[in-house]
Amino acid sequence: MGIKKYKPTTPSMRFRTGYTFTEITTDSPEKSLLKPMRKTGGRNNKGRITCRHRGGGHRRHYRVIDFKRDKFGIPAKVASIEYDPNRTARIALLHYVDGEKRYIIAPEGLTVGAKVMSGPEAEIALGNALPLERIPLGSTVHNIELKKGRGGQIARSAGAYGQVVAKDGDYVHVKMPSNDVHLIRKECLATMGQVSNQDHNLLQLGKAGRKRWMGIRPTVRGVVMNPVDHPMGGGEGKSSGGRHPVSPWGKSSKGGKTRKTRKYSDKYIVKAVKKR
Repeated sequence: MGIKKYKPTTPSMRFRTGYTFTEITTDSPEKSLLKPMRKTGGRNNKGRITCRHRGGGHRRHYRVIDFKRDKFGIPAKVASIEYDPNRTARIALLHYVDGEKRYIIAPEGLTVGAKVMSGPEAEIALGNALPLERIPLGSTVHNIELKKGRGGQIARSAGAYGQVVAKDGDYVHVKMPSNDVHLIRKECLATMGQVSNQDHNLLQLGKAGRKRWMGIRPTVRGVVMNPVDHPMGGGEGKSSGGRHPVSPWGKSSKGGKTRKTRKYSDKYIVKAVKKR
């Protein structure tokens, strides 16, 4: 995967970068794995904005991704590596020997024609999904389950990965993308390798409109709003808000930790990233 620069034919093109798409092997998705996506503009059934900064954007189809990898013992062949507009990672189309087709998140280095499989008897190889107890220490994994059979929830975006660092009874110590070390049940599945498209964080949009194409609307500062809209709004002339920065709902927005104290899952966190 590479990043390309453009000639500065316009002011926005001077800093804009884009993908080379060298790893993409087809430009048409598998139709049987597409679903429609209808836009909400961040509104609920009453027409009120419940999620800010959403609206507009290019029309998309949803690609149904197999996060569960529950076809145990059935080998599959990678038919294509494709672009997915709904996520930062690339996706791979698998053709199973029984005729079924499924999409998975493509790990870095997976190529067309490669054989992959899932289940306890699968080999320790790129793209294979195995229970954590079967994965060697030090291995890089992604699409990690937190509950058996629920499907992968951790390390699914571009370049993300976890690492198996220890095994202790019924639990496996996994180093998360955040550098936290979590205890996860040994029966939970994880896929070998790192998620594709590592260069995604190097991408520069170049202009505001490109963010609008993604369906993301602008952020408006609270101090320029009216008092009815924000705790920091109002005041004569150009004011600074008159208080420490807060969210529209009055919570401090100085970057403090927002995780609930004494949460049920605290006992599964062996090592947490310390607050700066």
